[in-house]
Amino acid sequence: MGFVRPPAVAGSFYPADPNVLAADLRRLLAAVPGPLQPAPKALIAPHAGYVYSGPIAATAYARLRDAHRDITRVVLIGPAHRVAFAGIGVSTAEAFRTPLGDVPLDADGIVEALSLPGVVTLDEAHRQEHSLEVHIPFLQMLLDRFTLLPLVAGDVPDGMVADVLEVLWGGPETLVVVSTDLSHYHAYDDANRRDHATAEAIARLDPDAFDHYGACGRTPLGGLLTLARRRHLRIETLDVRNSGDTAGPRDRVVGYGAWALYEPSAQPDLPDILLSLARHAIERRLSDRPRPLSVPALPLLQEPGACFVTLHKDGHLRGCIGSPLAWRPLGEDVTENAVRAAFSDPRFPPVGADEMFRIKLSLSLLTPPEPMSFADEDDLLDQLRPEVDGLIIEDGDRHALFLPAVWRQLPDRRDFLDHLKTKAGIPLDYRSPTLRASRFTAEEFHEA
Repeated sequence: MGFVRPPAVAGSFYPADPNVLAADLRRLLAAVPGPLQPAPKALIAPHAGYVYSGPIAATAYARLRDAHRDITRVVLIGPAHRVAFAGIGVSTAEAFRTPLGDVPLDADGIVEALSLPGVVTLDEAHRQEHSLEVHIPFLQMLLDRFTLLPLVAGDVPDGMVADVLEVLWGGPETLVVVSTDLSHYHAYDDANRRDHATAEAIARLDPDAFDHYGACGRTPLGGLLTLARRRHLRIETLDVRNSGDTAGPRDRVVGYGAWALYEPSAQPDLPDILLSLARHAIERRLSDRPRPLSVPALPLLQEPGACFVTLHKDGHLRGCIGSPLAWRPLGEDVTENAVRAAFSDPRFPPVGADEMFRIKLSLSLLTPPEPMSFADEDDLLDQLRPEVDGLIIEDGDRHALFLPAVWRQLPDRRDFLDHLKTKAGIPLDYRSPTLRASRFTAEEFHEA
């Protein structure tokens, strides 16, 4: 019979009281927008005290919300802070304990790991190690039932770590988590420069571009990035901040980052990607800290596209701005229009940070406008398809656009056109031979 490893840093790195701990975790996770689909295969997340790195770690763990039943095994690897040794250390414990309960270890996986070069039994490396422990409560909050395979990385080459992770890789039931912080104890601006250079290298899957001073978990991280190249994983940057952004002073900060990695066949749904991009772009503008905005490297997002982003607060319009024509990459159009809808719609004051949790986003992807030929306004009205057509009208320097969604408020053709004329500044009784109209359709996506 094995033993249960007790928590070593409960009460210092995170609350020892289970109720307080659970409440803190719920608060951290609730601050993160809904996850992209599907669930990631691997996560990279920080391991400092929750007051410092918890918000950054939460951006990674929130990606597991919809996989709580599917992930039943977690391979967790972090750097050794307390014990110097060569290789990768496993534990003889039968479970790891946190204030939220005991998590059983994957005994079969540990036996399999011990058959590999460089893997050794070393309970001393686990006894006081915080780089693994701080991740376990997040996993307990999000997953239904799972076994844990904890690995502490000592002095070991990237290739050996990659080989061990590949043997333990498993299928969709297995999540791999790499624990690392970024730079340590630099002034705020210097740390930002260093950490963003490291973040760019991680996004390139390039472990040779940074060292242990750039990431304290350089060894396990280097192994995962090496394996990610082998397996052609796709990586998404979720967050890069430091302790000066969260709870600490700015003269000596510690950097943190979060990333998600996906199997090559795992492609999130386009609506989730676009809505997540829009929300993250707004939140980035609201923040006073630099945070990279990651646009997934999907061909559709690099092609020209036209979209409108609409904000509703408590069911009422809070902003809407977009592009009637495709003139730049769709990913850029989404992020720029989201920011403009939130902060530059002249009908509304700029959105505040305290409002974001009450705001729901919707997004319309527009087809190219099709010029309409009509004899008069009655002919134009006859051609309109309610709930299908969006409409653009132009006369001289006056113009306006209604999305197809406006039909839900103005189902009558005449009302629809009259309100659009008013929006354009055209008198309702004005009949102009130079009036032009174009129609388009739109595919709508809404946040839940």
